[in-house]
Amino acid sequence: MKILSVVGARPNFMKVAPLHRAFLTFAGVESTIVHTGQHHDARMSDVFFDQLELPKPDYFLGVRSGTQTQQTADIMLRFEQVVQAESPDWVVVVGDVTSTLACALVAVRMGVRVAHVEAGLRSGDRRMPEEINRILTDALADRLFVTEQAGLDNLDHEGVDRDKVHWVGNVLIDSLIRYRQKARTLNYPARLQLSAGPYVVMTMHRPANVDTEAGLKAISQIVASVASLRTVVFPVHPRTRKNLKQFGLMDKLENRTNVRLLDPQGYLEFLSLVEQAALVITDSGGLQEETTFLRIPCLTLRPTTERPVTVELGTNQLIADLTPEAVQAKVVEILAGRIRPGSIPPLWDGKAANRIAAILAQHV
Repeated sequence: MKILSVVGARPNFMKVAPLHRAFLTFAGVESTIVHTGQHHDARMSDVFFDQLELPKPDYFLGVRSGTQTQQTADIMLRFEQVVQAESPDWVVVVGDVTSTLACALVAVRMGVRVAHVEAGLRSGDRRMPEEINRILTDALADRLFVTEQAGLDNLDHEGVDRDKVHWVGNVLIDSLIRYRQKARTLNYPARLQLSAGPYVVMTMHRPANVDTEAGLKAISQIVASVASLRTVVFPVHPRTRKNLKQFGLMDKLENRTNVRLLDPQGYLEFLSLVEQAALVITDSGGLQEETTFLRIPCLTLRPTTERPVTVELGTNQLIADLTPEAVQAKVVEILAGRIRPGSIPPLWDGKAANRIAAILAQHV
């Protein structure tokens, strides 16, 4: 059996790495990795292959940057050639990025079965491009692998055949468990001259937060407000950095006391930072899950989440009011210890990839 696994953007690498290893444990399974190049910056891509022990991708598509429509079309045209050359039995797509939907569309049109890992997640906000990618990919997939109960409920509500759906756990957590100790030995915060606990980690990359001047001004004000309480460590996404410069906000952040702006971090470095943080402020989906597993308080600057288990069981809180005062009030509560410890969701045990591989191996 031949499996093509697709990676494109930063979150995909941590999910495909355990899958690739699990596929190779089955005799007769050939695992091929296709990197679309959606994230072409080495800091957002190459370092993850090294740190997650992934082999060099069998195919690198080198897609061009552009609008989502342009990038989707470019990925589809290039991936079609790979599918023609490889004739795979399965195409495995993970998450909800542009590459996920584009490659699923190509596979289905060419008669190749699609497995969607991290299926069923819904934010309810169709203004998010990721939400559209999730819905359409789930509608196309032949096997849907779910991380939490809400995924099962959403797919049931949408009428997806339950025989195609499998609750397997979270492959992102597989990687975290495998590399947690290695990240600890880096003691990366000490290298940055940060002491464990007092600092706050922040990440921002969603278009609604960083693609407009008004959105970025609000984020900049929140950074300043939180920095009055604790040092803010802010690895800046390339698009966020570009927009900060475009709107004339970068200098103000760079010159602000208690704000540490970093380039995008490797997986191990970032995991080391997060595990020793007092708090994480983000708009990332995967980071909500990682902080829940690590039991680190997380504030998500969004009105909704597609990962409700991180709020129901975990350490995540949503904030729809993106004013400095509202965010600072929540930060004060957390720093004062007024938080619940949270619990780890079912099947987030480091074995999700093995469950997925075993299921696919039964469907040659």
